[in-house]
Amino acid sequence: MSEDQTPKKSIAEILESLPEEERLILTMHYVYQVTAAEIAGKLGVPERAVLTVIASGRSRLISSIF
Repeated sequence: MSEDQTPKKSIAEILESLPEEERLILTMHYVYQVTAAEIAGKLGVPERAVLTVIASGRSRLISSIF
């Protein structure tokens, strides 16, 4: 793997740097396979807010890794 392809940070480091609620939502969704609707119900927030966090978090993770 060339230096250009070496990840900047590990996923764990990136997740640790996120605000607690964002980290929780991303972990529930990607690690535990919980749907946005289920996350919204458990956290008492609108599903749309959860979907927004998932989308922005995915973008942030991708840009931070590569």
